[in-house]
Amino acid sequence: MSLPLAGRSILVTRPVEQSAALAQGISKAGGEALLFPAIEIQPVMDDALVRQIDRLHEFTLAIFISPNAAQQGVAAVRARRAFPPQLTLYALGSGTARALAQLDLPDVTYPAGHDSEALLALPQFSQIAGQRIVIFRGVGGRELLADTLKTRAAHVEYAECYRRVRPHTDNTPLVQRWATRGIDAVTITSAETLHNLVSMLGEVGAAHLRTTPVFAPHEKIAAVARELGVEQVIATAGGDAGLLSGLITWFQTHT
Repeated sequence: MSLPLAGRSILVTRPVEQSAALAQGISKAGGEALLFPAIEIQPVMDDALVRQIDRLHEFTLAIFISPNAAQQGVAAVRARRAFPPQLTLYALGSGTARALAQLDLPDVTYPAGHDSEALLALPQFSQIAGQRIVIFRGVGGRELLADTLKTRAAHVEYAECYRRVRPHTDNTPLVQRWATRGIDAVTITSAETLHNLVSMLGEVGAAHLRTTPVFAPHEKIAAVARELGVEQVIATAGGDAGLLSGLITWFQTHT
């Protein structure tokens, strides 16, 4: 019996340091993982972040919004101090919680979903007036989480511990590969990654992208892909496991 992704080439656009698990999963399923990072993560350690870390004992809750926030935030904290024992940790989804556990922070609460709405729906966040909350995230991003917590009378600060940038990568080998041998699917894990990819590919490469099935682990990312003209967009369950399962299921029914 052939493997479910045998003969399929899958473009992986995750940051290079986060692509291994998905690439390995694709390979084990018989596919070829083509790595083309369309977003790069750069740590931030400015004066504002240093001051927040030095005051970490003043907060009651810390929220990490992504695996990047977990990795960069924990590294920034540990460069200056230990985590205060009274600080309760939350993660936006199982992937972020797993990243924290791998960093020896296993006692993390997270919702079944993978977005701000799911976290805000947890019973613990219904009555939080007066609590001091720090949100570890990248520079910029959605404001829903902090805005909603503030309407519930919590005191909220951002600890911006990394920035996302578009890599400067020669697109020629990828576009040539697309034109000559084809690419069977593209995986996208954020709207920003998708916008970067379109810019990096140029006009010819973007045309190939629009006719290639794109897999995204959230309906909001999938919606952006449709707005950009991608003809086939498949929203999967969250994380690398969700992407891999979505790829396998789709190709089993689209031979």
